Amino acid sequence: MIGISADSKKSHESFARKNDLRVILLSDTDRIAIQAYGAWGKKKMYGKEYEGIVRSTYLIDPTGVIRWVWPSVKVAGHAEEVLGTLRKFKNA
Repeated sequence: MIGISADSKKSHESFARKNDLRVILLSDTDRIAIQAYGAWGKKKMYGKEYEGIVRSTYLIDPTGVIRWVWPSVKVAGHAEEVLGTLRKFKNA
C-alpha cells in the first residue's frame, strides 16, 4: 500500500511516526501524480470553493492496471470497503 500527498517528506515522516503507520508515504509536492490520477480538484468547505486534494483510493494490480477507484473517500468504513473489494478479486 502506498499513500501520496502534496505534503513534504519531513511532514510524512512525522505523520507516520505519530500514527504508527506501516505504509509507504510518497511526497508529490509538484502534484504531478496527484493530478495524473485526478485526485486534485474543486472542493467546498463552509460554502467556499477552492482547489485541493480529493481523497481517493485506487486499486492497482501487479501489472499496473487500475482495477477499482474510490473517488472522494470518506474515512469511516473505507478500509473495510477496500478489504471487501480485495477479497472479491482474490476469490474471482
